[in-house]
Amino acid sequence: MDKKVVVITGASSGIGRALALEFASRGDVVVLGARREEELKTLIKEIENKGGEALYHVTDVTSEKDCQQLIDFTLQKYNRLDVLINNAGISMRALFRDASVDVIKKLMDVNFWGTVYCTKSALPALLESKGTVVTVSSIAGIKGLPGRTGYSASKFALQGFMESLRTENLRTGLHVLMAYPGFTASNIRNTALVADGSQQGESPLNEGKIMSAEEVAKNIYRAVQQKKNKLVLTTEGKLTNLVSKFFPSYLEKLVYRKMAKEPGSPFK
Repeated sequence: MDKKVVVITGASSGIGRALALEFASRGDVVVLGARREEELKTLIKEIENKGGEALYHVTDVTSEKDCQQLIDFTLQKYNRLDVLINNAGISMRALFRDASVDVIKKLMDVNFWGTVYCTKSALPALLESKGTVVTVSSIAGIKGLPGRTGYSASKFALQGFMESLRTENLRTGLHVLMAYPGFTASNIRNTALVADGSQQGESPLNEGKIMSAEEVAKNIYRAVQQKKNKLVLTTEGKLTNLVSKFFPSYLEKLVYRKMAKEPGSPFK
């Protein structure tokens, strides 16, 4: 079987949507999980109109049951699973001193526990196929960002989880990829939670001047094919990764100044 069966969470928009289109365009079967059913239906039609094969299963990754059902649905349809892409995620924008603890918890539930639930459910099938598990992290998982304490915490937690999983499976054939996009054009900043848990509603960035979700998806596809362990994207992201190793204190000052310049920044 040349084409792979690929499960993607958070597939209704942004990077997840772009990943679905990218993998489907390469001839793979994609099974899409997200909460927004209408958006999933629209995406399925787009993929099918281009000659691809896709199915969806409405999935809230904060529910362990939903994650198991997504994997079970895939195995019932195709009897195999080759790639799991943990992409579902939300962000935040508020100082920790102002933010409700519920905001931090919600980010951990979606970003961290959603990945744990899906990976746990998919692992037996992935071990059987000697497949790949991908986690879409962020530069905020390399360097803690001010105003994003919960977001950075969830992404750092994912790094520890996935590095441990990779080491545990050095002799099983399981491929584990951590992808660290920089700022990417998507709706994640529009839906980012503010201090009281409501959505920000408007991005503070010029979305047209940052890396597109489609470019991120192409890079992740290539990294899966090349069985890379780590993928850091954008020039800014690569510099952050490099400088954090040698000049961490200097980087903190740079990051503070950059984030403070954002419109509506919670700090100055």
